[in-house]
Amino acid sequence: MKNLPLVKKYAEGLARALDDEKEYASLGAEVRAFLDTYLSRDDLRRALASPFVNARKRAAVLGEVLALAGTGPKAVRFLELLQHHKRMALLPEIVAALPEAWSEMHGIVTYEAASAVPMTDAQCDRLARGLEALEKKPVRLVLKTDPGLVGGVAVRKGHIVYDASVEGELRALQERLGHEER
Repeated sequence: MKNLPLVKKYAEGLARALDDEKEYASLGAEVRAFLDTYLSRDDLRRALASPFVNARKRAAVLGEVLALAGTGPKAVRFLELLQHHKRMALLPEIVAALPEAWSEMHGIVTYEAASAVPMTDAQCDRLARGLEALEKKPVRLVLKTDPGLVGGVAVRKGHIVYDASVEGELRALQERLGHEER
């Protein structure tokens, strides 16, 4: 992730500007829709990033795209802020960080859980209950599939990784055996 502190600052600022879950869902959808357009259109990215296009013209292009999409006022202000500060390139990372910023603001801890195959609902519920008991707070799971895992699950909270995969267990066993030989 590029410039993590700045991404986190923008995501947290946007989350603080939202009043409730309904507005979070609506604004999130609007910003993601713009991001999809932005990523799929080379001409739009060039127009918004080019140093050869003056700032007023870039603002007009952004305004026109947002008006055509029917983007709401808070999303428009946020995207204009990014454009004004030449931070539009951070938008994919900000969008990815927004759910975690929203959850943290509401006292919910986010964990990323990776497994070799998709986890069942029962497995997800059991994992979430265990993590909630550990944290003593509500937990939001972000599920990912990692075919590179042999089996089990690897759970990440920020920079802390709990590796309960077969590979992780074997690595831990190897470390324990290596230390015993000395």
